[in-house]
Amino acid sequence: MGNLILVTGGAGFIGSNIVAALSERGEKIVVCDWLEQGEKWKNVAKSTISDFIDPDELEGWLHRNDSRLQAIIHMGAISATTETDGDLILKRNFRPTKMLWRFATDNKIPFIYASSAATYGDGAAGFDDEMSEAALEKLQPLNLYGWSKHAFDKFVAREISRGATTPPQWAGLKFFNVYGPNEYHKGSMKSVIAQCYPKVAKGEAVTLFKSHHPDYKDGGQLRDFVYVKDCVDVVLWLLDNGKVSGLFNLGTGKARSFRDLAAAVFTAAGKPEKIEFIDTPIEIRDKYQYFTEANMQKLRSQGFGGNFHSLEDGIRDYVTNYLAKDDPYR
Repeated sequence: MGNLILVTGGAGFIGSNIVAALSERGEKIVVCDWLEQGEKWKNVAKSTISDFIDPDELEGWLHRNDSRLQAIIHMGAISATTETDGDLILKRNFRPTKMLWRFATDNKIPFIYASSAATYGDGAAGFDDEMSEAALEKLQPLNLYGWSKHAFDKFVAREISRGATTPPQWAGLKFFNVYGPNEYHKGSMKSVIAQCYPKVAKGEAVTLFKSHHPDYKDGGQLRDFVYVKDCVDVVLWLLDNGKVSGLFNLGTGKARSFRDLAAAVFTAAGKPEKIEFIDTPIEIRDKYQYFTEANMQKLRSQGFGGNFHSLEDGIRDYVTNYLAKDDPYR
């Protein structure tokens, strides 16, 4: 096996945090991503990277370097839950993931890929990361992005059920609400923490969505917020435990409210709490999730013993060591 680790989407949010951790371990890293305009390049500026690959040239590069690859970590995708171009989503999300799965299988290379909690839709079918075709059929994603991730999970489940060959190790990670450094290029898709911190730092009020559900108070909508450093720890653990394969939730296992989140940002910034509420936009109101919480039993049962940051501890680290600094990048 080679000594290169390929990270697709390696200049993106989660991908660049994985690259930073691998760089700190002294690994030889190849990043496949577009840097585009703006400051996305700063996400990888502190890491040592062996090569950069244009995503349009990835397939050819793979076939020239198959013997040099130690692992493929596939984080590259259109991650905007508001994307409505179905053809573009298939081109960027589903088809490249399937191509990488086939390549990893044929060349016996470990393959870790990003799925998403968006595959669970409104949560009516629960948040259990069961891999069977029957279990996956019960899930109904609410947006195109979630559907693209779900379509690939179903492809893998079908491959396994028919006894097809798989990569020697494979892991799909259903990321819940990830926050942390290097998400600044994501615009409206940034975490609420990153979006509200500039106002908090100025002593201004932050706005949260009102509840349009009788069971939840304004700001009481619940999410499983997980710090990106904890997500990276799981990826590194998988790389170090090559016998572990499967589809796994990646959250903290404890849902917290947006009000709790906002309060933690004010506390971390040393500012008095000021929260105002606005109506949830009509265009997303009928697709809004009021509760997500990862069932983490499956990953734990495979031997992962790492601790996850509490919401308050994760936000404190994010604000103190990144958002409040002149250089907020990892």
